[in-house]
Amino acid sequence: MTPWEMAAVLAAGVAGGAINTVVGSGSLITFPTLLAVGLPPITANVSNNIGLVPGGFTGVMGYRPELKGQRERLLTLAPASVVGSLIGGFLLLNLPESSFNVIVSVLIAVSCALVMIQPRLSRLLTAHPAREHGGPWLWLGTLAAGTYGGYFGAGQGIMLLGLMGILLADDLQRLNAAKNVLALLVNSVAAVLYALVADVDWLAVLLVALGSMAGGFLGAKVGRRLPAPALRAVIVCIGALAIVKLLTD
Repeated sequence: MTPWEMAAVLAAGVAGGAINTVVGSGSLITFPTLLAVGLPPITANVSNNIGLVPGGFTGVMGYRPELKGQRERLLTLAPASVVGSLIGGFLLLNLPESSFNVIVSVLIAVSCALVMIQPRLSRLLTAHPAREHGGPWLWLGTLAAGTYGGYFGAGQGIMLLGLMGILLADDLQRLNAAKNVLALLVNSVAAVLYALVADVDWLAVLLVALGSMAGGFLGAKVGRRLPAPALRAVIVCIGALAIVKLLTD
């Protein structure tokens, strides 16, 4: 990578870490950036996943007050996230690369759609008479989100937040804190798997990791002050560019 490309990856890591902490879908910033600097799609995906893990840690630390009293909930849902992440990682490493380009293009499109409808989803969560316990549907939904995150993580946070908001009776900020923990768990399990058996660009990992650590901290502190419409527009535009690049490579 040239110095300018390294700077671009570092900046994308900051943005991705902040967006992941606030809502999710930060990979729609970092993954296309790694593609743009020349990494092959699967190498970009696994390097991006590993690099975003430190940002997940700083984001979780920033939400510690909202995590109080959620120990039992997280212990119940954590196995679903772990198993889902392993399934997603297995699929990524065993499906052909040609399939990856098509599947990820669809997943990015779905993630962009989730980002676009997020304000309406938030209003629905506020108005919906949520239950006291999520039950088996929340566990199965967390498993599905973990599989999605283990294969390609952009948007898994929005999926988790939507599921918990509909199926649990709790404050949205507390649910966001729980979402950050579960997403971190998915990414961490997948990162260990990828580090052991996948082709990783460790320079890209380092740059994304340094950026995402700062971004995760900033996202937890000031992320709610960002102009949400502009942020959503940037994410959707970058996602569209990523789809074009994947389908034309």
